[in-house]
Amino acid sequence: MAKKKAGGSLTQHRNRPGARLGIKIGGGQKIKTGQIIVRQRGTRIKAGRSVKAGRDNTLFALKNGTVIFKKYRGSQTVMVK
Repeated sequence: MAKKKAGGSLTQHRNRPGARLGIKIGGGQKIKTGQIIVRQRGTRIKAGRSVKAGRDNTLFALKNGTVIFKKYRGSQTVMVK
């Protein structure tokens, strides 16, 4: 009879898929209303003009236009023009 249960540490630690975070539309590209620009944890990139942040800090466009990334007072900001 075995004294230890076999494989306990391997069965409990599943490999989970990534969260697919990051910049979805780069600077200078065209964007439509409601399209996601950045998916992020926290506010690493702030919302500028015509951009709004969702509950999970996802940034999305409020109007059609072109995406612009800028440094503003030490933090990175994204806006739609």
